[in-house]
Amino acid sequence: MAIRPEEITAVIKTQIEGFSGTTELKEEGSVLQVGDGIARVYGLENAMAGELLELPNGVMGMVLNLEKENVGCVLFGSDSLVKEGDPVRRTGRIAQVPVGDALIGRVVDALGRPVDGKGPIKTTKFRGIDIVAPGVMQRSPVNEPLQTGVKAIDAMIPIGRGQRELIIGDRQTGKTAIAIDTIINQKNQPNRPICIYVAVGQKQSTVAAVVQTLQDAGAMDYTIVVSAGASEPAPMLYVAPYSGCAMGEEFLWQGKHVLVIYDDLSKHAAAYRQLSLLLRRPPGREAYPGDVFYLHSRLLERACKLSKELGGGSLTALPVIETQANDVSAFIPTNVISITDGQIYLESNLFYSGVRPAVNVGLSVSRVGGAAQTKMMKQVAGRLRLDMAQFNALAAFAQFGSELDASSQKQLARGERLVEILKQGQYVPLAVEKQVLSIFAGTNGFVDDVPTADVRRFETELFAFASARHAATMKELIEKKAIDDAMKAKLEALIQEFKAQFK
Repeated sequence: MAIRPEEITAVIKTQIEGFSGTTELKEEGSVLQVGDGIARVYGLENAMAGELLELPNGVMGMVLNLEKENVGCVLFGSDSLVKEGDPVRRTGRIAQVPVGDALIGRVVDALGRPVDGKGPIKTTKFRGIDIVAPGVMQRSPVNEPLQTGVKAIDAMIPIGRGQRELIIGDRQTGKTAIAIDTIINQKNQPNRPICIYVAVGQKQSTVAAVVQTLQDAGAMDYTIVVSAGASEPAPMLYVAPYSGCAMGEEFLWQGKHVLVIYDDLSKHAAAYRQLSLLLRRPPGREAYPGDVFYLHSRLLERACKLSKELGGGSLTALPVIETQANDVSAFIPTNVISITDGQIYLESNLFYSGVRPAVNVGLSVSRVGGAAQTKMMKQVAGRLRLDMAQFNALAAFAQFGSELDASSQKQLARGERLVEILKQGQYVPLAVEKQVLSIFAGTNGFVDDVPTADVRRFETELFAFASARHAATMKELIEKKAIDDAMKAKLEALIQEFKAQFK
Protein backbone atom coordinates (compact mmCIF):
# COMPACT_ATOMS: atom_id res chain seq x y z
CA MET A 1 0.00 0.00 0.00
CA ALA A 2 1.53 3.34 -1.06
CA ILE A 3 2.26 6.01 1.61
CA ARG A 4 0.66 9.34 0.86
CA PRO A 5 2.90 12.47 0.70
CA GLU A 6 0.96 14.21 3.48
CA GLU A 7 1.72 11.30 5.89
CA ILE A 8 5.47 11.61 5.18
CA THR A 9 5.21 15.36 5.84
CA ALA A 10 3.44 14.72 9.19
CA VAL A 11 6.15 12.27 10.33
CA ILE A 12 8.96 14.70 9.43
CA LYS A 13 7.13 17.54 11.22
CA THR A 14 6.80 15.40 14.40
CA GLN A 15 10.50 14.53 14.32
CA ILE A 16 11.48 18.18 13.90
CA GLU A 17 9.24 19.26 16.79
CA GLY A 18 10.63 16.51 19.05
CA PHE A 19 14.29 17.34 18.33
CA SER A 20 15.86 18.94 21.40
CA GLY A 21 18.87 20.40 19.64
CA THR A 22 21.22 19.72 22.59
CA THR A 23 24.46 17.75 22.51
CA GLU A 24 26.17 16.05 25.42
CA LEU A 25 29.95 16.19 25.61
CA LYS A 26 31.61 13.61 27.87
CA GLU A 27 35.33 13.52 28.48
CA GLU A 28 36.68 10.00 28.87
CA GLY A 29 40.11 8.68 29.78
CA SER A 30 41.64 5.32 30.59
CA VAL A 31 43.34 3.77 33.62
CA LEU A 32 47.14 3.66 33.30
CA GLN A 33 47.88 2.08 36.66
CA VAL A 34 45.84 0.96 39.69
CA GLY A 35 46.57 -0.40 43.18
CA ASP A 36 46.47 0.41 46.92
CA GLY A 37 43.37 2.58 46.49
CA ILE A 38 45.08 4.82 43.89
CA ALA A 39 44.56 5.05 40.12
CA ARG A 40 46.50 7.02 37.50
CA VAL A 41 44.29 8.11 34.62
CA TYR A 42 45.35 9.30 31.15
CA GLY A 43 43.26 11.53 28.88
CA LEU A 44 41.32 13.78 31.31
CA GLU A 45 42.94 17.09 30.36
CA ASN A 46 40.20 19.28 31.87
CA ALA A 47 39.74 17.40 35.16
CA MET A 48 39.45 19.58 38.29
CA ALA A 49 41.07 19.03 41.70
CA GLY A 50 38.57 17.27 43.95
CA GLU A 51 36.33 16.23 41.02
CA LEU A 52 34.48 12.91 41.13
CA LEU A 53 35.26 10.37 38.41
CA GLU A 54 33.20 7.36 37.31
CA LEU A 55 35.02 4.04 36.95
CA PRO A 56 33.63 0.57 36.05
CA ASN A 57 31.65 -1.61 38.53
CA GLY A 58 30.24 1.39 40.43
CA VAL A 59 33.62 2.52 41.78
CA MET A 60 33.99 6.29 42.20
CA GLY A 61 37.25 8.21 42.26
CA MET A 62 38.31 11.68 43.40
CA VAL A 63 41.06 13.67 41.69
CA LEU A 64 43.91 14.63 44.04
CA ASN A 65 46.92 15.07 41.74
CA LEU A 66 46.91 17.10 38.52
CA GLU A 67 50.07 16.23 36.60
CA LYS A 68 51.33 17.01 33.10
CA GLU A 69 50.69 13.58 31.56
CA ASN A 70 47.98 12.12 33.83
CA VAL A 71 45.79 12.69 36.88
CA GLY A 72 46.13 10.79 40.16
CA CYS A 73 42.87 9.87 41.84
CA VAL A 74 41.89 8.04 45.02
CA LEU A 75 39.25 5.29 44.78
CA PHE A 76 36.12 4.96 46.93
CA GLY A 77 35.60 1.23 46.67
CA SER A 78 37.72 -1.85 46.04
CA ASP A 79 40.58 -1.27 43.61
CA SER A 80 40.30 -4.99 42.63
CA LEU A 81 37.19 -4.03 40.60
CA VAL A 82 39.30 -1.71 38.41
CA LYS A 83 41.99 -2.83 35.96
CA GLU A 84 44.47 -1.23 33.61
CA GLY A 85 42.87 0.11 30.44
CA ASP A 86 39.37 0.55 31.97
CA PRO A 87 37.47 3.65 30.82
CA VAL A 88 37.17 6.60 33.24
CA ARG A 89 34.60 9.34 32.82
CA ARG A 90 34.45 12.84 34.31
CA THR A 91 31.28 13.77 36.21
CA GLY A 92 31.92 17.54 36.31
CA ARG A 93 30.97 17.51 40.03
CA ILE A 94 33.27 18.34 42.92
CA ALA A 95 33.05 15.67 45.68
CA GLN A 96 29.86 16.19 47.71
CA VAL A 97 27.68 14.45 50.30
CA PRO A 98 23.93 14.41 51.03
CA VAL A 99 22.90 16.83 53.81
CA GLY A 100 19.73 17.81 55.69
CA ASP A 101 17.36 16.67 58.45
CA ALA A 102 17.00 13.19 56.89
CA LEU A 103 20.51 12.33 58.16
CA ILE A 104 19.71 12.97 61.85
CA GLY A 105 19.58 9.72 63.81
CA ARG A 106 21.41 7.80 61.07
CA VAL A 107 24.78 6.06 60.77
CA VAL A 108 26.40 6.78 57.40
CA ASP A 109 29.73 6.14 55.70
CA ALA A 110 32.22 8.79 54.58
CA LEU A 111 30.20 9.46 51.40
CA GLY A 112 26.89 9.86 53.25
CA ARG A 113 25.56 6.41 52.29
CA PRO A 114 23.53 4.68 55.04
CA VAL A 115 25.17 1.74 56.83
CA ASP A 116 22.57 1.23 59.61
CA GLY A 117 20.13 -0.91 57.61
CA LYS A 118 17.29 1.63 57.95
CA GLY A 119 16.84 2.16 54.21
CA PRO A 120 17.83 5.01 51.91
CA ILE A 121 18.26 8.61 53.08
CA LYS A 122 15.52 10.77 51.56
CA THR A 123 17.17 14.08 50.77
CA THR A 124 17.70 16.11 47.63
CA LYS A 125 20.31 18.47 49.13
CA PHE A 126 24.04 18.03 48.59
CA ARG A 127 27.07 20.02 49.76
CA GLY A 128 30.70 20.06 48.65
CA ILE A 129 32.91 18.36 51.20
CA ASP A 130 35.86 20.75 50.90
CA ILE A 131 34.87 24.42 50.85
CA VAL A 132 36.45 27.69 51.95
CA ALA A 133 35.76 28.62 55.59
CA PRO A 134 33.69 31.75 56.40
CA GLY A 135 35.76 34.96 56.50
CA VAL A 136 36.43 37.15 59.53
CA MET A 137 33.64 39.62 58.66
CA GLN A 138 31.09 36.79 58.55
CA ARG A 139 31.89 35.75 62.12
CA SER A 140 31.06 37.03 65.58
CA PRO A 141 32.89 36.49 68.92
CA VAL A 142 32.35 33.21 70.78
CA ASN A 143 30.36 34.06 73.92
CA GLU A 144 27.72 31.34 74.36
CA PRO A 145 28.65 28.33 76.52
CA LEU A 146 28.58 24.77 75.22
CA GLN A 147 28.03 22.74 78.40
CA THR A 148 29.88 19.42 78.40
CA GLY A 149 28.38 18.20 81.69
CA VAL A 150 31.92 17.41 82.91
CA LYS A 151 32.75 19.44 86.05
CA ALA A 152 36.49 19.76 85.44
CA ILE A 153 35.91 21.12 81.92
CA ASP A 154 32.89 23.40 82.45
CA ALA A 155 34.52 24.93 85.53
CA MET A 156 38.14 25.39 84.41
CA ILE A 157 38.38 24.82 80.62
CA PRO A 158 35.04 26.17 79.34
CA ILE A 159 34.05 25.56 75.71
CA GLY A 160 31.99 28.09 73.75
CA ARG A 161 29.69 27.51 70.78
CA GLY A 162 31.83 28.08 67.70
CA GLN A 163 35.10 27.19 69.42
CA ARG A 164 37.68 24.56 68.40
CA GLU A 165 38.87 22.69 71.51
CA LEU A 166 41.35 19.85 71.15
CA ILE A 167 41.02 16.67 73.25
CA ILE A 168 44.51 15.19 73.46
CA GLY A 169 46.14 12.30 75.31
CA ASP A 170 47.47 8.76 75.07
CA ARG A 171 45.27 5.87 73.99
CA GLN A 172 42.79 4.58 76.58
CA THR A 173 42.74 7.74 78.71
CA GLY A 174 39.07 8.63 78.17
CA LYS A 175 39.18 11.00 75.17
CA THR A 176 36.14 9.48 73.41
CA ALA A 177 34.29 9.27 76.76
CA ILE A 178 34.52 13.09 77.16
CA ALA A 179 33.23 13.56 73.60
CA ILE A 180 30.30 11.16 74.16
CA ASP A 181 29.50 12.79 77.54
CA THR A 182 29.31 16.14 75.73
CA ILE A 183 26.85 14.75 73.14
CA ILE A 184 24.66 13.16 75.85
CA ASN A 185 24.67 16.41 77.87
CA GLN A 186 23.14 18.36 74.95
CA LYS A 187 19.84 16.46 75.38
CA ASN A 188 18.29 18.98 77.80
CA GLN A 189 20.18 22.09 76.73
CA PRO A 190 18.25 25.15 75.51
CA ASN A 191 18.59 25.65 71.74
CA ARG A 192 20.05 22.15 71.53
CA PRO A 193 22.92 21.66 69.06
CA ILE A 194 22.82 18.94 66.40
CA CYS A 195 25.74 16.60 67.10
CA ILE A 196 27.91 14.84 64.50
CA TYR A 197 30.33 12.12 65.61
CA VAL A 198 32.94 11.29 62.96
CA ALA A 199 34.77 8.00 63.65
CA VAL A 200 38.01 7.85 61.65
CA GLY A 201 39.87 4.53 61.64
CA GLN A 202 37.96 3.09 64.62
CA LYS A 203 37.07 -0.60 64.86
CA GLN A 204 33.48 -1.32 63.78
CA SER A 205 32.79 -2.81 67.23
CA THR A 206 33.92 0.47 68.87
CA VAL A 207 31.61 2.54 66.62
CA ALA A 208 28.72 0.12 67.31
CA ALA A 209 29.32 0.51 71.08
CA VAL A 210 29.27 4.33 70.75
CA VAL A 211 26.02 4.21 68.75
CA GLN A 212 24.47 1.89 71.36
CA THR A 213 25.53 4.23 74.20
CA LEU A 214 23.97 7.20 72.38
CA GLN A 215 20.76 5.26 71.72
CA ASP A 216 20.50 4.17 75.38
CA ALA A 217 20.88 7.81 76.45
CA GLY A 218 18.29 9.01 73.88
CA ALA A 219 20.97 11.09 72.15
CA MET A 220 20.66 9.58 68.65
CA ASP A 221 17.53 11.75 68.18
CA TYR A 222 19.81 14.72 67.45
CA THR A 223 23.03 12.95 66.33
CA ILE A 224 24.58 11.87 63.02
CA VAL A 225 27.33 9.23 63.12
CA VAL A 226 29.81 9.20 60.22
CA SER A 227 31.79 5.97 60.27
CA ALA A 228 35.01 5.34 58.31
CA GLY A 229 36.20 2.11 59.92
CA ALA A 230 39.74 0.79 60.23
CA SER A 231 38.99 -1.87 57.59
CA GLU A 232 37.94 0.71 54.98
CA PRO A 233 40.33 2.06 52.31
CA ALA A 234 42.44 5.13 53.17
CA PRO A 235 40.46 7.48 50.82
CA MET A 236 37.33 6.92 52.95
CA LEU A 237 39.27 7.83 56.12
CA TYR A 238 40.63 10.91 54.34
CA VAL A 239 37.23 12.35 53.31
CA ALA A 240 35.24 11.39 56.46
CA PRO A 241 35.98 14.54 58.57
CA TYR A 242 35.24 16.84 55.60
CA SER A 243 31.96 14.99 54.97
CA GLY A 244 30.94 15.34 58.64
CA CYS A 245 31.79 19.05 58.54
CA ALA A 246 29.74 19.56 55.34
CA MET A 247 26.72 17.88 57.00
CA GLY A 248 27.09 20.27 59.95
CA GLU A 249 27.44 23.35 57.73
CA GLU A 250 23.98 22.75 56.29
CA PHE A 251 22.53 23.38 59.78
CA LEU A 252 25.05 26.16 60.54
CA TRP A 253 23.77 28.26 57.60
CA GLN A 254 20.19 27.68 58.77
CA GLY A 255 21.08 29.56 61.98
CA LYS A 256 21.26 26.38 64.10
CA HIS A 257 23.99 25.18 66.47
CA VAL A 258 26.18 22.19 65.60
CA LEU A 259 28.78 20.16 67.51
CA VAL A 260 31.21 18.05 65.43
CA ILE A 261 33.63 15.55 66.98
CA TYR A 262 36.52 14.25 64.86
CA ASP A 263 37.70 11.01 66.49
CA ASP A 264 40.54 11.00 65.69
CA LEU A 265 42.70 13.22 63.48
CA SER A 266 45.92 11.22 64.12
CA LYS A 267 44.49 8.37 62.03
CA HIS A 268 43.21 10.94 59.51
CA ALA A 269 46.76 12.30 59.06
CA ALA A 270 48.13 8.74 58.73
CA ALA A 271 45.58 7.96 55.99
CA TYR A 272 46.53 11.16 54.15
CA ARG A 273 50.23 10.28 54.48
CA GLN A 274 49.51 6.89 52.91
CA LEU A 275 47.65 8.46 49.97
CA SER A 276 50.32 11.13 49.47
CA LEU A 277 53.20 8.67 49.40
CA LEU A 278 51.34 6.45 46.92
CA LEU A 279 50.70 9.51 44.74
CA ARG A 280 54.47 10.18 44.82
CA ARG A 281 54.21 13.46 46.70
CA PRO A 282 57.51 14.32 48.40
CA PRO A 283 57.70 13.16 52.03
CA GLY A 284 58.72 15.60 54.76
CA ARG A 285 59.01 15.32 58.53
CA GLU A 286 57.95 11.83 59.78
CA ALA A 287 57.15 11.06 56.09
CA TYR A 288 54.07 13.35 56.19
CA PRO A 289 53.61 15.52 53.09
CA GLY A 290 54.34 19.25 53.31
CA ASP A 291 50.65 20.23 53.33
CA VAL A 292 49.60 18.10 56.32
CA PHE A 293 49.16 21.29 58.40
CA TYR A 294 46.79 22.65 55.74
CA LEU A 295 44.96 19.29 55.80
CA HIS A 296 43.72 20.01 59.33
CA SER A 297 43.68 23.82 59.30
CA ARG A 298 41.23 24.01 56.39
CA LEU A 299 38.98 21.55 58.25
CA LEU A 300 39.08 23.23 61.68
CA GLU A 301 38.85 26.79 60.31
CA ARG A 302 35.31 25.91 59.22
CA ALA A 303 34.25 25.88 62.89
CA CYS A 304 32.86 29.32 63.73
CA LYS A 305 30.09 31.45 65.18
CA LEU A 306 28.32 33.34 62.41
CA SER A 307 27.29 36.97 62.73
CA LYS A 308 23.68 37.88 63.56
CA GLU A 309 23.13 39.07 59.98
CA LEU A 310 23.89 35.53 58.76
CA GLY A 311 21.61 33.84 61.31
CA GLY A 312 23.94 33.52 64.30
CA GLY A 313 24.49 29.77 63.88
CA SER A 314 27.57 28.05 65.25
CA LEU A 315 29.72 25.02 64.49
CA THR A 316 31.84 23.81 67.42
CA ALA A 317 34.68 21.39 66.66
CA LEU A 318 36.16 18.93 69.16
CA PRO A 319 39.06 17.23 67.37
CA VAL A 320 40.71 14.28 69.11
CA ILE A 321 44.46 13.59 68.84
CA GLU A 322 46.23 10.51 70.19
CA THR A 323 49.75 11.00 71.58
CA GLN A 324 52.51 8.44 72.06
CA ALA A 325 53.87 8.32 75.64
CA ASN A 326 52.41 11.78 76.47
CA ASP A 327 54.55 13.42 73.77
CA VAL A 328 52.66 16.58 72.82
CA SER A 329 55.73 17.89 70.99
CA ALA A 330 55.34 15.38 68.12
CA PHE A 331 54.53 16.70 64.64
CA ILE A 332 50.74 16.21 64.35
CA PRO A 333 49.90 17.13 68.02
CA THR A 334 51.84 20.42 67.78
CA ASN A 335 50.18 21.20 64.43
CA VAL A 336 46.66 20.73 65.78
CA ILE A 337 47.42 22.50 69.09
CA SER A 338 48.48 25.57 67.06
CA ILE A 339 45.25 25.47 65.00
CA THR A 340 42.77 25.09 67.88
CA ASP A 341 41.55 27.53 70.58
CA GLY A 342 42.82 25.45 73.47
CA GLN A 343 43.23 21.85 74.55
CA ILE A 344 41.93 19.40 77.13
CA TYR A 345 45.00 17.34 78.04
CA LEU A 346 44.29 13.87 79.46
CA GLU A 347 47.19 12.28 81.31
CA SER A 348 47.68 8.52 81.61
CA ASN A 349 49.34 8.84 85.06
CA LEU A 350 46.23 10.59 86.42
CA PHE A 351 43.98 8.02 84.73
CA TYR A 352 45.79 5.07 86.29
CA SER A 353 45.81 6.74 89.72
CA GLY A 354 42.00 6.88 89.64
CA VAL A 355 41.45 10.54 88.69
CA ARG A 356 38.73 10.31 86.05
CA PRO A 357 38.24 12.24 83.85
CA ALA A 358 42.06 12.41 83.84
CA VAL A 359 42.25 16.12 82.96
CA ASN A 360 45.63 17.72 83.65
CA VAL A 361 44.52 21.18 84.83
CA GLY A 362 47.99 22.72 84.43
CA LEU A 363 48.44 21.82 80.76
CA SER A 364 44.81 22.22 79.70
CA VAL A 365 43.61 25.63 78.56
CA SER A 366 40.68 27.33 76.84
CA ARG A 367 41.61 30.47 74.91
CA VAL A 368 37.98 31.62 75.01
CA GLY A 369 37.86 31.28 78.78
CA GLY A 370 35.29 33.10 80.91
CA ALA A 371 33.50 34.52 77.85
CA ALA A 372 32.05 31.03 77.36
CA GLN A 373 30.91 30.51 80.95
CA THR A 374 27.66 31.20 82.76
CA LYS A 375 27.94 33.93 85.40
CA MET A 376 27.26 31.58 88.33
CA MET A 377 29.95 29.12 87.19
CA LYS A 378 32.40 32.00 86.80
CA GLN A 379 31.61 33.11 90.37
CA VAL A 380 32.20 29.71 92.00
CA ALA A 381 35.01 28.40 89.77
CA GLY A 382 37.13 31.55 89.82
CA ARG A 383 39.21 30.29 92.75
CA LEU A 384 39.11 26.63 91.73
CA ARG A 385 41.87 26.76 89.13
CA LEU A 386 44.16 28.70 91.48
CA ASP A 387 43.44 26.28 94.36
CA MET A 388 44.23 23.31 92.11
CA ALA A 389 47.47 24.88 90.85
CA GLN A 390 48.61 25.61 94.44
CA PHE A 391 47.67 22.07 95.49
CA ASN A 392 49.68 20.49 92.65
CA ALA A 393 52.75 22.61 93.48
CA LEU A 394 52.46 21.76 97.21
CA ALA A 395 51.85 18.05 96.55
CA ALA A 396 55.04 17.89 94.47
CA PHE A 397 56.95 19.63 97.29
CA ALA A 398 55.42 17.42 100.02
CA GLN A 399 56.68 14.29 98.24
CA PHE A 400 60.16 15.04 99.56
CA GLY A 401 58.91 14.36 103.08
CA SER A 402 59.40 17.90 104.37
CA GLU A 403 57.35 19.00 107.37
CA LEU A 404 54.71 21.49 106.31
CA ASP A 405 53.24 24.36 108.30
CA ALA A 406 49.56 24.38 109.28
CA SER A 407 48.36 26.58 106.39
CA SER A 408 50.16 24.38 103.84
CA GLN A 409 48.63 21.24 105.37
CA LYS A 410 45.21 22.91 105.20
CA GLN A 411 45.80 23.74 101.54
CA LEU A 412 46.82 20.14 100.82
CA ALA A 413 43.71 18.81 102.53
CA ARG A 414 41.49 21.21 100.55
CA GLY A 415 43.21 20.20 97.29
CA GLU A 416 42.72 16.48 97.94
CA ARG A 417 38.99 17.03 98.44
CA LEU A 418 38.70 19.23 95.33
CA VAL A 419 40.31 16.45 93.29
CA GLU A 420 37.64 14.08 94.63
CA ILE A 421 34.88 16.57 93.81
CA LEU A 422 36.12 16.88 90.21
CA LYS A 423 35.99 13.09 89.70
CA GLN A 424 33.00 11.96 87.69
CA GLY A 425 31.54 8.72 86.34
CA GLN A 426 31.47 7.90 82.63
CA TYR A 427 28.37 8.87 80.60
CA VAL A 428 26.76 10.71 83.55
CA PRO A 429 27.06 14.40 82.61
CA LEU A 430 25.86 16.85 85.28
CA ALA A 431 23.49 19.79 84.89
CA VAL A 432 25.19 23.15 85.45
CA GLU A 433 23.30 23.92 88.71
CA LYS A 434 24.53 20.63 90.24
CA GLN A 435 28.08 21.42 89.17
CA VAL A 436 27.81 24.87 90.77
CA LEU A 437 26.45 23.41 94.04
CA SER A 438 29.25 20.82 94.19
CA ILE A 439 32.09 23.29 93.43
CA PHE A 440 30.56 25.90 95.80
CA ALA A 441 30.72 23.33 98.63
CA GLY A 442 34.35 22.50 97.77
CA THR A 443 35.80 25.98 97.30
CA ASN A 444 34.04 27.42 100.37
CA GLY A 445 35.50 24.78 102.71
CA PHE A 446 32.31 22.80 103.47
CA VAL A 447 34.04 19.48 102.71
CA ASP A 448 37.34 20.26 104.47
CA ASP A 449 36.28 18.17 107.50
CA VAL A 450 34.75 15.35 105.43
CA PRO A 451 37.09 12.32 105.11
CA THR A 452 38.55 12.19 101.58
CA ALA A 453 37.12 8.70 101.01
CA ASP A 454 33.58 10.01 101.72
CA VAL A 455 33.65 13.11 99.48
CA ARG A 456 32.08 11.40 96.44
CA ARG A 457 29.27 9.99 98.61
CA PHE A 458 28.85 13.41 100.23
CA GLU A 459 28.34 14.97 96.80
CA THR A 460 25.84 12.32 95.59
CA GLU A 461 23.75 12.59 98.76
CA LEU A 462 23.94 16.41 98.62
CA PHE A 463 22.38 16.39 95.13
CA ALA A 464 19.58 14.10 96.30
CA PHE A 465 18.98 16.25 99.41
CA ALA A 466 18.89 19.49 97.38
CA SER A 467 16.42 18.01 94.87
CA ALA A 468 14.12 16.65 97.59
CA ARG A 469 14.21 19.38 100.26
CA HIS A 470 15.36 22.53 98.44
CA ALA A 471 13.92 22.24 94.94
CA ALA A 472 12.80 25.91 95.09
CA THR A 473 16.36 27.10 95.82
CA MET A 474 17.78 25.04 92.94
CA LYS A 475 15.07 26.35 90.61
CA GLU A 476 15.86 29.94 91.67
CA LEU A 477 19.57 29.29 91.02
CA ILE A 478 18.76 28.11 87.45
CA GLU A 479 16.52 31.13 86.78
CA LYS A 480 18.91 33.75 88.25
CA LYS A 481 22.02 32.25 86.56
CA ALA A 482 24.07 34.17 89.15
CA ILE A 483 24.94 34.00 92.86
CA ASP A 484 24.15 37.19 94.77
CA ASP A 485 24.44 37.56 98.56
CA ALA A 486 20.93 36.21 99.16
CA MET A 487 21.56 33.13 96.96
CA LYS A 488 24.92 32.57 98.63
CA ALA A 489 23.25 32.56 102.06
CA LYS A 490 20.61 30.07 100.82
CA LEU A 491 23.27 27.71 99.40
CA GLU A 492 25.30 27.91 102.61
CA ALA A 493 22.18 27.15 104.70
CA LEU A 494 21.32 24.22 102.37
CA ILE A 495 24.79 22.67 102.73
CA GLN A 496 24.93 23.25 106.51
CA GLU A 497 21.50 21.59 106.92
CA PHE A 498 22.68 18.63 104.83
CA LYS A 499 25.96 18.33 106.76
CA ALA A 500 24.08 18.15 110.07
CA GLN A 501 22.44 14.88 108.97
CA PHE A 502 25.33 13.47 106.85
CA LYS A 503 26.96 10.43 108.45
